[in-house]
Amino acid sequence: MIIIYFLIFVVRFSHQREKIREIVYNTNSHPTADKIFLEAKKSIPKISLGTVYRNLKQLEISGEIKTIYDDNIARYDWNTEPHNHLKCKNCGDLIDVVIKDKSIHPKIKKDFKFNVDKVEMFIIGTCKKHAKQT
Repeated sequence: MIIIYFLIFVVRFSHQREKIREIVYNTNSHPTADKIFLEAKKSIPKISLGTVYRNLKQLEISGEIKTIYDDNIARYDWNTEPHNHLKCKNCGDLIDVVIKDKSIHPKIKKDFKFNVDKVEMFIIGTCKKHAKQT
């Protein structure tokens, strides 16, 4: 006899989760959990960092936000569509960009014998705020 188990993932409404989601959605800065925690404390003084992490994980699981890793630092992004990031080496800002050129796929396959499903890149440079005026 084959027994099939279904895990039904039901998430109840949470004022804290909604506030955390609102913070992520109202910024393009790709905040860290610590920054989200400090912002959430302004309106929910008793919120804990653990609560922020748990709710960020729930939001990621539900597909409402995306976790991106900047070196070893988790940052959170409301934009769940495929995209890449420009990272300023001076201020650390991340800027969302969509690069539609897929010419890298055959090169990777040829050079490394690796089939590419998707490409997510961090392109490091200097943003317009820090570029030298020429």
